[in-house]
Amino acid sequence: MIARIFLPFAIGYFLSFLLRVVNAVIAPDLVAELSLSAADLGLLTSAFFIAFALTQLPLGLLLDRYGPRKVESGFLLLTAAGALLFSWAESFPLLILGRALIGFGVSACMMAAFKAYVSWVPKERLALVNGCHLAAGGLGAIAGTAPVEFLADLMGWRGVFVVLAVMSLCISALIYIVIPRRDEIPASESVSKQVKDYGLVFKSSFFWRITPFTVMSQAAFFSLQALWSGPWLRDVAGFDRDIVAWGLTLIAIAVFVGFLVGGIVTDWLRRHKISPITIGFYGMLLCMVPQALLLLEINSFLMVSIVWMAFGLLGTGGYLIYPGFSQFFPSHLAGRVNTALNSLVFVVAFVGQWAVGAVIELWPAQASGGYAIEGYQAGIIMLLVAQLIGVGWYYLFPLMMKKISSA
Repeated sequence: MIARIFLPFAIGYFLSFLLRVVNAVIAPDLVAELSLSAADLGLLTSAFFIAFALTQLPLGLLLDRYGPRKVESGFLLLTAAGALLFSWAESFPLLILGRALIGFGVSACMMAAFKAYVSWVPKERLALVNGCHLAAGGLGAIAGTAPVEFLADLMGWRGVFVVLAVMSLCISALIYIVIPRRDEIPASESVSKQVKDYGLVFKSSFFWRITPFTVMSQAAFFSLQALWSGPWLRDVAGFDRDIVAWGLTLIAIAVFVGFLVGGIVTDWLRRHKISPITIGFYGMLLCMVPQALLLLEINSFLMVSIVWMAFGLLGTGGYLIYPGFSQFFPSHLAGRVNTALNSLVFVVAFVGQWAVGAVIELWPAQASGGYAIEGYQAGIIMLLVAQLIGVGWYYLFPLMMKKISSA
C-alpha cells in the first residue's frame, strides 16, 4: 500500500524538479533566440518561484480540506497548460506567463506528498519516506541536464516543453486514478478557522528560530543550482556546452544522493534522539563552504566538479526542516506548516535568482560574450551574506526570547 501512495507522488515530484532546473540547460537557446539580458534570464526563470510562493498558503488550506489526490492532480493540469504556452511563446511576457503557470502547477508536488505521507506513514519514519520522495526530485534534476540537452539538440527547446506538457497530463491522471480516496471527506472546520490556524504556525517561536536561515539557504541553493550553475560553468570555468551539460549532470547526481542519504541518515539518527532540524541546520551550514570556494577562479574539471557536487549534496539539508516541522506540529496542521515555510522559501528564491542576474549585469560582458567573472563573485557574496545573517539569527533568537520573557 505504501508503494501505491509513494510512486505516483514521487513521479510528480520528479517532474517538478525537472521543470525547476530545465532553464539551466536551455538558457543559451533562450538568450540567443530572444536576446535576453542576465536580468531578463533571472526574472524569467524565477517567475517559477514567485508563482510557486504565491500558491503555498492557499495550497495548505486546500490540502488540509480536500486531500492531496484531488489537489495535486488538478494543479498538474496548470503545469501542462504552462508548458504548452512556454513552447509556443514568441515574446518575453508570454514566456513569463508560461513559466509562472508551470510554477503554479507543480507547487503541490512536494506539499501534497508530505501531507499524504503524514496520513499513511508512521511518524518516526516520515524523514526516511520524505527523503526517498525528495530523491525522486533528485532524479528529476538529473533528467533536467544531459537528457534535456540531448532532447533539445534533437527537437529544439520548444519540443522539449511539448514533451513536458504531455508528461504533466499523464502524471495528473496517474495520481487521480491510483491514489486511494482516503482522508478526502471535506474538513469539518470552516475556512475561517483554517485560516486562523495559520496563526498557530506563525506565532510559534520554534518556527521562527530556524526559518530565516532555511529560507536564505534554500534561496541560494535554488538560485545557483536551478539557473546560474550552467552559466557559471561556461563563463567562470570556461567549459564548452557539452562539458557544461555533464557538469550539471554531476551536480544533479549529488542532489539525488543528498536527498537519499539525508533521509537514511535522519532515520538512523532519530534513534539517538537527534532531530531532522538539527541535521538540516548543520547541512545548510556546511553548504556555505563550497559556495565560498566558488569565489575562486577554478578551471580544472575535477576541482570544479568536487566543489559543485559538494554544494549539491549539502544544499539538500534545508529539506530536512520539513519533516522536522511535521513531527513538531499537530498532524492536522501538516499541510499548513510546510506550505508556510515553503511560501517564504520561494519568495526569497524568486528575489535571489533575479537579484543575482541583476548583480551580474552590473559588470560589462566578457569579450567572448559571456558574463563577467566579477559579477558572479558579487552575486555569490550577496547570497553568502544573507545566509550568515540567518545563522546569526538562529543563535541569537533564544537569547532574545529569553530577554523578552524575563522583561
